[in-house]
Amino acid sequence: MNRARTAHLTAWLQASPLAAVFALFFVLPLGLVLMVSFWQASEYELIPAFTGQNYLDVFTGCPVTPDGDLCVTFKTYLSTLKFSVLTWLITALLGFSIAYFLAFHIEGTLTQTVLFIVCTVPFWTSNVIRMISWVPLLGRNGLVNQTLQGMGLIDTPIEWLLFSDFSVVLAFVHLYTMFMIVPIFNSMMRIDRNLLEAARDNGASPWQTVWHVVLPLSRTGLIIGSIFVVALVMGDFVTVGVMGGQQIASVGKIIQVQTSYLQFPIAAANAVILLAVVLLMIVALMRLVNLRKEL
Repeated sequence: MNRARTAHLTAWLQASPLAAVFALFFVLPLGLVLMVSFWQASEYELIPAFTGQNYLDVFTGCPVTPDGDLCVTFKTYLSTLKFSVLTWLITALLGFSIAYFLAFHIEGTLTQTVLFIVCTVPFWTSNVIRMISWVPLLGRNGLVNQTLQGMGLIDTPIEWLLFSDFSVVLAFVHLYTMFMIVPIFNSMMRIDRNLLEAARDNGASPWQTVWHVVLPLSRTGLIIGSIFVVALVMGDFVTVGVMGGQQIASVGKIIQVQTSYLQFPIAAANAVILLAVVLLMIVALMRLVNLRKEL
């Protein structure tokens, strides 16, 4: 009995440093944001007096304005969800394809490692630098438009290549595909190669093997990568601002603008609502697979 109690106490002591860091850098900041979301504010100061008006202000005119249009909050969330879904679809396809190539078509651990490191090369520079690098390529007088005009394929520059939904999604895919590749590749490397041989011996085509064997066994990595991508896109405001030319709205961008004007209570309320939406999306994704059991 004493031995079991000692082991239990030892386990708690071993977990306490990580728990303290988690509480200090995650739970406490979230608690402060939640607290400020219920404060009042004047033009010059924050007033620590409880009010729910900030949440009411976020949903002013919702769901539909008197003109028959969706309210600003709903439009902004739909725009952000659109970017999240498009980015998730593209990164999932790219991530699965690249991970499959590395895991099953590259022989030798050294070669796999080298190619995997090559995939991480873009992460050696700042996200902002990686985004700005698209401007001379996609701009009105950028390399893409000049090349297409020089080849006679277009007469006038293509306007939607930059500062548009296209450029925002392109930047998101560029920034976050690696977050999809890593967990999928990790899941694929755990797959028993004998299962692939068994599928081929039973007459399965390569596509049938991928669909019925590789994809189900890679589901854990796909869900983990999806959680990373969805969470990152939903809260991003820098990419939307830079690649959207400050013309495209997102929830993160609204929070950033509100904080720049020192509207901290309503910005905190928006942050809490965004956190709730993202958590609901993550819970929905986690219901597709038991991560605790799989990992």
